[in-house]
Parts: sequence; C-alpha cells; structure tokens
Amino acid sequence: MAEGIKAGVDVASPKRTKDIIARYGFTFKKSLGQNFLIDQNILRNIVSAAELDETKGALEIGPGIGALTQKLAEAAGRVAAVEIDNRLIPILTDVLADTPNVHVVHGDVLKLDLAKLLREQFAGLSGVSVVANLPYYVTTPILMKLLEEKLPLEHIVVMIQKEVAQRMAAKPGGKEYGSLSVAVQYYCVPELVCIVPHTVFIPQPNVDSAVIKLSLRDKPAVEVEDEAHFFQTVQACFAQRRKTIANNLTAYVGKVNREKLGPLLEGIGIDPSRRGETLSLEEFAALSRALLAADLHSS
Repeated sequence: MAEGIKAGVDVASPKRTKDIIARYGFTFKKSLGQNFLIDQNILRNIVSAAELDETKGALEIGPGIGALTQKLAEAAGRVAAVEIDNRLIPILTDVLADTPNVHVVHGDVLKLDLAKLLREQFAGLSGVSVVANLPYYVTTPILMKLLEEKLPLEHIVVMIQKEVAQRMAAKPGGKEYGSLSVAVQYYCVPELVCIVPHTVFIPQPNVDSAVIKLSLRDKPAVEVEDEAHFFQTVQACFAQRRKTIANNLTAYVGKVNREKLGPLLEGIGIDPSRRGETLSLEEFAALSRALLAADLHSS
C-alpha cells in the first residue's frame, strides 16, 4: 500500500482525492471522461436511491478511485466494480483493502458478458442494482446495453449529464422528449433524484450533472408485436424534429406508400400534422402495430 493511503478513510473530499492523485502520480485521461466526485452528501443521495441492504448487490461502473465504492460496500452485501483504466486498479486495491465484499473487475463494461458477471458475483442475493457515476461520452451506450440485454436488475441509479437525465425523464410535449425518453421509459420508471453542480468534481466538467433513478419494470410499459420495429418507428418519427409525423414517416415507408399514411394515422386517432415529441408511448405502440399490419415499414 502506498505511503499515506489508508484503507477505510473516505476518499470523497478535495484533500483526500488530491492526495491520492499526487501519491500515485495519476493523470486524468480526457478520452475516458474521468471526473472524481468529492461531495459526501451527493454520494449518500446516490446510495440511498439504490435501496440497498446486506441482502442485495451493487454493480458499479467506473469506480475511479473508489469514493462511491466505499459507500456501496457499507450499504450492500456485495459490490462488483468494473473499471476500464488499468492505472486505477492498484489505487482501488489500496483504498478498498478492508472491504472484503468488493470485487474489482478490470474491463470494458460494453464488452463484458454482464449476465454472466451478475450470476457469478451476486449468486444468492435477493436483488442487484447498477449504481455508478458514468462518463458523459459513453452514458447512452452503457444504459442501452443494460436495458436491451434485459438483465435482472432492480434499479439503475446513475450520475450523468444533467441534460441527458432530463431527456430520459421527459414527458411528451416538451423539447427534451425524444427517442431516448421513449427507449428508457419503455423499460423503466425514471425519477430525477438531484442536480449535481460541476463544482463538486475533480477536475470540474464544463456542465452540471444529475442523479437519475431508473426502476426496471416487470414488463415493458406498452405491448408491441415487434420490439425492433417499435424502436425503428420511434426513431423515424424523430428523424427531423421540426417535421410532422407524416413527413418523417414518408422517408421511412417510402414514397410508394405516402398516400396511405394519412388514413392510417387518422385510423388510430393520430393527426398526421403532429410532431413526434407529442406522441405518448401508447401512441407509438399503436403506430408501430398499424404500420406492421398494413405492411408499411422498411424491410
């Protein structure tokens, strides 16, 4: 263990974080979006939102130097922390030396078999949640991997860029509502936990963050016949936000089917002049079903 690095001492303070960085000669990689949280209150809010206890597990993505990991180890029965940067592994080993319920995995979460990881690390526990401070640049790919692979998760509690969190939780009719809102809300019930100012990180990012809690639904919010087609339909409706649904869908179904779109939309109670951001999940599901039934969709 490096001189002065004591296991069990809270990492999340400006002094401790700077001390660890200096002692290990650590330099931040901008390409990995590394920003270390130095606020204990925010950490407590994150852990509290995850509803952990000794019977439950926490999967952390991007533990950095272990600030959140320490708090998760106190609250959960088991923690698996996936870190892509091999330079952080020895730091985590030292900081977490007295937390036997933490297992650090060196790897890229986007390439890992997460179903296998959950089985191996959390066998016998009553539930698992993902809890993480996610790098901005890879937020959406990570979240969509967690959701699309239909992992057995209770909650996903993550700190992400504020604007992205607002889009995930947005309701129809607002400028934040889009295909990401639909995708997240199809699988989850979103809840904004708190806004996190950029000043509580080392180094400070250029924008503020937010903690969002995504509670996994037992089944998707709406019933669809073809999930892939449902999401293709949603993407098509948001292809150009200023265009109407009818105009956006014309590019999707092809000019040959253009004249059929108006009656099809009106038949399911959707005005062709509406824009994608006004449609609810139920309306997107109805539209997807109608396009499939009429065979008006891309091959």
